[in-house]
Amino acid sequence: MTDLTGRVALITGGANGIGRSSVDLFARNGANIAFLDCDAERGRELEESLRGEGFDVTFVEADVSQDGQVSDAVDSVLDKYERIDILFNHAGRIIAKPLLEISISEWDELMNHNAKSVFLMTQAVLPHMLERGSGIILNTSSTSATSASPLETIYCASKAAMHQFCRAIAVEFRDSGIRCNLICPSFVRTKHADEEIKQLRHYGVFASENDIQNMQGRICEPDEVAAVALFLASDDASFVNGAEIYVDNTFTVT
Repeated sequence: MTDLTGRVALITGGANGIGRSSVDLFARNGANIAFLDCDAERGRELEESLRGEGFDVTFVEADVSQDGQVSDAVDSVLDKYERIDILFNHAGRIIAKPLLEISISEWDELMNHNAKSVFLMTQAVLPHMLERGSGIILNTSSTSATSASPLETIYCASKAAMHQFCRAIAVEFRDSGIRCNLICPSFVRTKHADEEIKQLRHYGVFASENDIQNMQGRICEPDEVAAVALFLASDDASFVNGAEIYVDNTFTVT
């Protein structure tokens, strides 16, 4: 068990996939959890389930690409818990299609949800961490931030923008008690990955689970990424700052 007792974690994109696994795992390791998501049905279902087991979990419906919704959500979390010790920016989207078919609105959509959202959440939460003199910021990036993929130009660009933003946060606020790290998964068994594969197949790129096994041994499970997030949120990672942790079983090595 990693002891997060008494700490408050705010997780975005917490209703499904890796975010959902992280909400569950952090709660079971003692943290009080607030999580944000646009998927109100799944969010409320998870909130009810964990509360039924006695965990302190709060769901807030919010689109983290929207400034006003971010401000309102963070204010509501602070009103209830009075502090945020851990911010896990996990929410994100995928669009896979040829570059020359991408519209300005699709560019804006991915930049808003994968990069702007991290800026908005960090800007809203960081001042409160600085007042306390400590804080942990985690961010779900992707192997696509450093390893380019066909048909995923704007996804790669959006993750790379978020990637370097978070590294710069670590440098700027290191001496103020802030740690900021990145988790970079490859293919994980989630709705996000299912949507990616569906879009790739639409353009003739046949990406089967067997293909994924050839690239990374097997498909990754959401719990395996959540376990890395838990480590980075713990005191065991006290000297890990500005790091890029690849959860890809050699995907980017080979």
